[in-house]
Amino acid sequence: MAKRVHSRDVESAARALLAERGVTIPEIAEIVFEMQSPFSPQLTMTECIESVDAVLTKREIQHALLVGIELDKLAEKRMLSEPLQSIVEMDEGLFGVDETIALGAVFGYGSIAVTTFGHLDKYKMGIIRKLDTKTSEGIHTFLDDLVASIAANASSRLAHRLRDQEERLSKQELEQHDQEEKIG
Repeated sequence: MAKRVHSRDVESAARALLAERGVTIPEIAEIVFEMQSPFSPQLTMTECIESVDAVLTKREIQHALLVGIELDKLAEKRMLSEPLQSIVEMDEGLFGVDETIALGAVFGYGSIAVTTFGHLDKYKMGIIRKLDTKTSEGIHTFLDDLVASIAANASSRLAHRLRDQEERLSKQELEQHDQEEKIG
């Protein structure tokens, strides 16, 4: 019987997979900065990096990364059954499972995350564009959408954090928001 995997191990594996696939936290944070800086001119890259890091602590994101990246890797090794192999390998336009997994991981951060994900899926900024157009080696059918999901979540999280700061919430209220966010 399989043993339960500790959440620290899952988070570590998800982060390692991102790095293995050539995606860095600062690259995702650049997208967050581009999405949020028009609404918050004082925004820093440090805040964006912190938000991406916080999103990566969420199990929904970690699980989506593990599944999606594994499917990309299996497709690279030509280990998927046909016709799925061809569909994933060519990133078939009508294949929406990649977006569905990524979108499922967005719902925990509310409507801002959902609409931001749609924007990023359509306009492909930064590392998302690089992964989508396959200018680098490998198959990234799932990864490009997963990175968009992380960036959308981090953008939404940051938008709410910035509002909390503008409203001068107490330290206790901010800590409560942090704890509520860690659920899931």
